[in-house]
Amino acid sequence: MPGLMALLIGSLIVAGAPGTFAPEYAALGDSYAAGVGTPGSTGHCGRSPEAYPSLYAEQHNLFNTHLVACNRASTADVINDQLGDLTGGTSLVSITVGGADAGFADVMSTCVLGGDAACIDKVHQAEKIVNGPLGDNLERTFQAIRAKARNANLVVLGYPHVVEDSGPCSLSVAKRKALNEGADQLAEVTRDRAAKAGAAFLDARPAFAGHGYCAPDAWINGVTAPDTDGSFHPNEAGQRLGYLPLLSG
Repeated sequence: MPGLMALLIGSLIVAGAPGTFAPEYAALGDSYAAGVGTPGSTGHCGRSPEAYPSLYAEQHNLFNTHLVACNRASTADVINDQLGDLTGGTSLVSITVGGADAGFADVMSTCVLGGDAACIDKVHQAEKIVNGPLGDNLERTFQAIRAKARNANLVVLGYPHVVEDSGPCSLSVAKRKALNEGADQLAEVTRDRAAKAGAAFLDARPAFAGHGYCAPDAWINGVTAPDTDGSFHPNEAGQRLGYLPLLSG
């Protein structure tokens, strides 16, 4: 896959954009895109300079950026609150979204505090949302982005397996299996709806393989305290070594 900067330049040349090349980047989505779980995460939205969109903008010297991803944002929140900066001049839009719709925080708290049966049941409830209304919600979101940023390359970054299948861990093997199977279903639904919108889907599962929670070199936090919002979110290494190379291509 060619680098995204090459795609941006190519798209502007094809579109015949006048004047000096100045790519405009908008980063949308939820806590994974905002950088919740990294040391720099602050404010209501938990945005961090260690989040992959900020790292990408810095890496490519993108000064015309709109970093509006926000903690706990759902697909509806993206549509209602995050599209205001998009225009026909926007050249790149990245997004990670869908976890809040599926109840990620509730699933993880149940799996940490409850037994195997409660965890598996909660994952199955989330899977019903993923395989039910979430697909249409994702498609509606991607279409809304397309309508506002008609010339942009739309890049959808998925979620990793938050926990390793094997090895010593505070979560049982049964819980880990259920969680990762749920993540697989979410990835496939997101991939399908991204393709229908003409967007690129970047699968985070291979990028984070071997680095989930419970791995010796984990790129995913365990339970964080006193602020639990960063629990089971990418840490600094996850954003820099997992998501950033994925987005940079």
